Amino acid sequence: MDRRTLLLAAGAGGLLAACGGSSDSSGIGGRMNPGPAAGTGAATIPQGTTPALPEGQPLRSLPRLANTSSAPGVFEASLTAAPVDLELVSGVRTSFWAYNGSVPGPLIEATEGDHVRLTFVNRLEQESTVHWHGMPVPPAQDGNPMEPVPPGATRVYEFTLPDDCAASYWYHPHAHRITHEQVYRGLAGVFIVKPRVDPLPAGLIDLPLVITDLRLDAAYRIAPNTGMDYLLGREGDLLVVNGGRRPVLAAAPGATHRVRLFNATNARYLRLAFDDMAMTLIGSDGGLLAAPIAGVTELLLAPGERAEVAMTFQTNTVLRALPYDRGSMMMGGSGMLRASDAILTVHVQGTPATTIDLSSTLRPLAPLLAEDSTQRFVLGPSMMMGGMTGLTMGAFTINGRSFDMNRIDATARVGAVELWEVVNPTGMDHPFHLHGTQFQVVERVRAGVARAEPFLAWKDTVNVARGESVRFRVRQDVPGLRMYHCHILEHEDQGMMGVLKVS
Repeated sequence: MDRRTLLLAAGAGGLLAACGGSSDSSGIGGRMNPGPAAGTGAATIPQGTTPALPEGQPLRSLPRLANTSSAPGVFEASLTAAPVDLELVSGVRTSFWAYNGSVPGPLIEATEGDHVRLTFVNRLEQESTVHWHGMPVPPAQDGNPMEPVPPGATRVYEFTLPDDCAASYWYHPHAHRITHEQVYRGLAGVFIVKPRVDPLPAGLIDLPLVITDLRLDAAYRIAPNTGMDYLLGREGDLLVVNGGRRPVLAAAPGATHRVRLFNATNARYLRLAFDDMAMTLIGSDGGLLAAPIAGVTELLLAPGERAEVAMTFQTNTVLRALPYDRGSMMMGGSGMLRASDAILTVHVQGTPATTIDLSSTLRPLAPLLAEDSTQRFVLGPSMMMGGMTGLTMGAFTINGRSFDMNRIDATARVGAVELWEVVNPTGMDHPFHLHGTQFQVVERVRAGVARAEPFLAWKDTVNVARGESVRFRVRQDVPGLRMYHCHILEHEDQGMMGVLKVS
């Protein structure tokens, strides 16, 4: 089996692959503007059409959260969630909910071994939390729905980053039944954990790309969810990267970039490809792979997933989101299949740079040992048309039960390696996310045929395609209560979530 066949064996259930100096700009994350209220100047846009946004501005650098601590090995800062009006087009403001006034929120960067102390201030009119998606933090610091922060309140999240946890993480709210709205209104950000000693060569240009989507009405207001959104999950009409619509990255000829890709949407699957250029896959949710995988022409990222690729740009190219049919929860219904969308343009210009070659090995990556026990989780709706008229608690289930934060749905022992099987008999794909640890996908089963995962990787979110079962090995090392759920946020908020007790 050659590399082309090996990588394609992952199919639609995971990464799809085959061989073959930014500046700020106007956009979502642009500065606050005291101009006219949202809707002014937008009356000429026909109702029911997608408003246009400025395109082709320079790719924005994500604002960084400043460390206010002078102590070595300590990262301390504050995050405030609050409504903010941001200028999308000249003279028109749109109301978002944002961390520290920016959409996406500020980039947090710390190092393995650092002690992190983050003060969260909730200035929304509803409760919220900050969930550190994929990060190995103690259960009490996880920001799950069991510990909401009321409106006007403050809480401190505090944890120490363990060794060997360097990776591309993100943070977002996880409040009970309202996570979907808080995220589509703008609350999400990136948390990058650096290694103590970087195994990658010096000189790589670190480039985080946060991909989100927007749905606006004719007055440039964020449109509310429809009944269909609650059934299928909300997909916005406009894809944006680092807050800009189809921004432009200026790259020196031969410069090698470490591109960190984040799917921070509620429900959209991102099938990503560069025009006429292959990617070298170097990392997944849980950090670097054992070795680079060259010749990757497509990546499929489910909501919540991340990937890292190395790119050396010699000619202009375009990053596209290609069509992907994720299925439907309706009986006999078909999934949404959107047209290809150019989301980022790369302009190669300036003085040539020295191309950086990656090592043939990136980091040690040992498989988990044979499992001590097994667990099985079956995804499904409790009513075929649940959610069609709005948020319906109990419309989605795991093992036939809707989420109840006062009930323990599964148990695990500290340090025990388990084999989890997640079964999806429904008509659409579901991304499955587990809190508190990473796992290793072993195999996928379709129509009774098991196919081994083509490469070893640490994951915290995995797509479970319709009609598919995914088996992975996992170990929890800290006692407490953990969540597991579908990362289509409308499904999570309507009950497709459970509580794991680790003891």
